[in-house]
Amino acid sequence: MVLVLQGHAHPTHQRALDTMFEDRKRLFVDLLGWDVRVIDHIFEIDQYDGPQAVYLIAIDAEGAHVGSLRLLPSNVPHILDTLFLQLCEGPVPTGPMTFEITRLCLPPRFRTADRLRIRNQLISAMVDHALGTGITMLTGVVTASFREEVLAMGWRAAALGQSRRIEGARLGAFALHLDADTPQRLEATGLYTANTITDCAPQVPPSV
Repeated sequence: MVLVLQGHAHPTHQRALDTMFEDRKRLFVDLLGWDVRVIDHIFEIDQYDGPQAVYLIAIDAEGAHVGSLRLLPSNVPHILDTLFLQLCEGPVPTGPMTFEITRLCLPPRFRTADRLRIRNQLISAMVDHALGTGITMLTGVVTASFREEVLAMGWRAAALGQSRRIEGARLGAFALHLDADTPQRLEATGLYTANTITDCAPQVPPSV
């Protein structure tokens, strides 16, 4: 089951959001050593976790996080155009129908096979959400080795420039083009399954 939530003001799904930010801290800060902001020593929440962020959160039967990713609109400051501009050989792809994939979180407490299954659920939900909302392009920054895996998944995809070593890691940027046959292309490589979204909630406005 995958939730699609805009912003992180959703009382109905607060357990999913809280456990997502906790798992992000465990993975990105405790395990990988990223120098990013941590709130109350528990939650990894950065400057991009605002009302415009879209979260795809795979949950268990109790509503707790088991995997997630975040989509950021590209027509406002986002990671590729503010932190990794040097990874694009041309202009950074931007526009109202272009979003950036960030913060793919697959907790290491799960076995490799389970993480792969959860990742594929998230990809499936992301494709369905994108096609249902008119998103035509997804961009992202990942390690160079993972970029090769992403580009081979079956999308119409391209590298945005050569990979570069940045702060000890070799990173590369990519663009994925989405259209009506994207689900079939990904299904052929074993990634896509239809109807993985269990709930899709807009942001809850703050109380007046």
